[in-house]
Amino acid sequence: MADDPYATLGVPKSASDEDIRRAFRKLAKELHPDISKGNEERFKKVSSAYEILGDPEKRRAYDRGEIDGRGEPRHAGFRHYARGARAGAGAGAGGPFDEFGFGDIFSDIFGGVGSRAGGRPNFVSKGHDVRYTLEVDFLEAASGATKRVTLPGGGTLDLNVPAAVTDGQVLRLKGKGQRGAGGAEPGDALIEIRVRPHALFKREDDDILVEVPITIDEAVLGAKVEVPTISGRVQLTIPKGTSSGRVFRLKGKGVKSAGRAEAGDQLVTVKIVLPETVDDTLAYFFSEWRQKNRYDPGRK
Repeated sequence: MADDPYATLGVPKSASDEDIRRAFRKLAKELHPDISKGNEERFKKVSSAYEILGDPEKRRAYDRGEIDGRGEPRHAGFRHYARGARAGAGAGAGGPFDEFGFGDIFSDIFGGVGSRAGGRPNFVSKGHDVRYTLEVDFLEAASGATKRVTLPGGGTLDLNVPAAVTDGQVLRLKGKGQRGAGGAEPGDALIEIRVRPHALFKREDDDILVEVPITIDEAVLGAKVEVPTISGRVQLTIPKGTSSGRVFRLKGKGVKSAGRAEAGDQLVTVKIVLPETVDDTLAYFFSEWRQKNRYDPGRK
């Protein structure tokens, strides 16, 4: 026994044409095979119900009991009508779906409709986006790099990781996601960047932070020491009497973000490191020096 098309669409017999159209749009969007897998049979029933109720002549014929929920005649006398209606509906270039407004409806819902063999609409739906996580080294994130990415289908592409990219930043590759349905454009690939920590460097906005050890004599007498930066080693002048924890700024030795005229700076914090073994000479020197030079280090 054929289903009642009113019950299938969830509308009363008194429903207006707009009510029926609205109910079909809602169900078609929920049940369409490109969106909801496993509901193909119910989608067919909803489509068949709208074939009846979406056409004024067929709806009146159904309400009078002349055709059933499949559009088949209930009595032999109506067979000619049913065959004629179907032949007429199929004669147009768009097929029966277009005659009953399916083309416009699916175009509104899914962004366009084409045609395929049999007159059924070829539903157009943009492909889904796909997500990846890509790990890069600290220096690659700071200075930029080219990384090879493997796509779902097995293909590869070279991704340009921009300089100053941050941990958690998402890069979008247009058209590199899943293929669209019915010839629609593919989705995008969204690449989330994960930056591996560095043994020496840390980053704060566009500035690079680094801690550099110095000896007692370098701190007391002053010196020139080599300091690592993200672009290579440079010389840093340590003045006489430098205390542990003092911060020196290397202008322009940070990262350069897009849209900024200048790069950030590198902030170098010096840390005085004692020798592993304090020999008698060093101990005697400071013992004598302490007797003559008392000073307040600022303890609280």
